[in-house]
Amino acid sequence: MNKLLRRLLLSALFFLPVEKRAAVSRWLRGRQELKKLHQADVVFVTCPKSGRTWVRIMLSRILQQRHGLPGSTIVGSSAFHRANPSLPVVFFTHDTNIGNYTGNRDSKADYAGKRIVLLVRDPRDIAVSAYFQWKYRMDRQKRALHTPALEGRDLAIHEFATHPDGSLGKTIAMLNSWDAALPHLDEVLVVRYEDLRRDTAAWLGRIAEFSGFKPTAEEVGDAVEFASLENMKKMERDAAFGTDSRRFSPGTRESGDAYKVRKGKVGGFEDYFTPEQIAEIDHLVDSTLAPGYGYGRRVTDNIQ
Repeated sequence: MNKLLRRLLLSALFFLPVEKRAAVSRWLRGRQELKKLHQADVVFVTCPKSGRTWVRIMLSRILQQRHGLPGSTIVGSSAFHRANPSLPVVFFTHDTNIGNYTGNRDSKADYAGKRIVLLVRDPRDIAVSAYFQWKYRMDRQKRALHTPALEGRDLAIHEFATHPDGSLGKTIAMLNSWDAALPHLDEVLVVRYEDLRRDTAAWLGRIAEFSGFKPTAEEVGDAVEFASLENMKKMERDAAFGTDSRRFSPGTRESGDAYKVRKGKVGGFEDYFTPEQIAEIDHLVDSTLAPGYGYGRRVTDNIQ
């Protein structure tokens, strides 16, 4: 089912309560994404706001340079596969819809037999980025899909982060479900955003090698330089991937926080909460998040 048909179907269900329409949309998206999952050679499961666009651009740069592909083609897109059908099929997902369709949300049985890159990030930093995504970049339809309980509300950042339909609880639940499923899956490379920021070349090389792309050191170095934070911001401002690229274009321009590429700072959440709010959020992470990710202790490296 393509996007246009899904939109038409949802428009026909305008009379339903927003929560019902959101449930139907997630089910339809799950059906579509499951088909893509079955076709994929490599699956990137990523927490929202965990550097997925950054990783995609770096991997795309490696393959664009190697195979002479247009600079606007991005790994995981249909245009990329059309440009060179011999390359591995890569599927990117936030794992928010497939389980709604199959009922396998906790077991992750749908991912069995797949090579998986699991990209994670400190839930506290995700909460800040997710807030600005919600505030500046989501239209009403997307807000209704992702945060139906917040429809029509204008929340402060702490309210959004700690609301059950906000960010912290959802991120922690996702990370915990994957932590429980990891022993039952065959090939999974867990990549922390913080480690990727700390040693980008080494981790990009591991990701590309794991994905079957076999990069050279020169290709990795070029991709890291190309996807620097400043160049990423410039590409977004200049609409380098086309003015219709929804995933990589500014939202409203009323604030620098409206841009998809913001600061990339580790531990930057501290800039947005009071000491009392930080203590509350720290306790939530310490007491509920699976310890294997290493986020139960404070990540203090201010990596720009």
